[in-house]
Amino acid sequence: MYLPFIADKTFNSIDYTTNNLPKAEYDNCTFKNCDFSNTYLSGFSFLECEFISCNFSSVKLGETSFKEVNFNDCKLVGSPFNECDSFLLAMTFKNCQLNLASFYNLKLNNTLFEKCKFEKTDFSNTNLKQSTFNNCDLNLAIFENTNLENVNFLTAYNYSISPSKNKVKGALFSKNEIFGLLKDYNIIIE
Repeated sequence: MYLPFIADKTFNSIDYTTNNLPKAEYDNCTFKNCDFSNTYLSGFSFLECEFISCNFSSVKLGETSFKEVNFNDCKLVGSPFNECDSFLLAMTFKNCQLNLASFYNLKLNNTLFEKCKFEKTDFSNTNLKQSTFNNCDLNLAIFENTNLENVNFLTAYNYSISPSKNKVKGALFSKNEIFGLLKDYNIIIE
């Protein structure tokens, strides 16, 4: 399907819950303080775009394309990234709230997550190889059958990751958060 092409534009403080964003291919666009909550972005394409202080809570993302997209200071609660078009999927997240989001079954190698909150976020079956979680709160995040090889968790906290249920070879963890790796074993550490 042909999509209109929109490039090099900045969109400021637009409420897309009342004014629909035109379905298009957005290239090198910036969205600032926009509200996308509960909207349908299914089939949209975003290439080298940046979202700053936007609300994506409960957005619909079926076959949405995010290629080299940056999310900064965004609220992405309940966002189903697992429904996105996985071809060339590449995103970074800085200071974002990603509680209840789903990255189920995605390939997100080399992804940067910085100062983000992931309460009850689903990373099951996700390939996060060589990704980084800088100062991220992973309270109740779900890691099962997840590829965490060479992932940097040195400054992450509140995680519960079972080494027997995930690939953790070469992953970096801090001594202070070691309990998050041993929780499944019901052992006592003093």
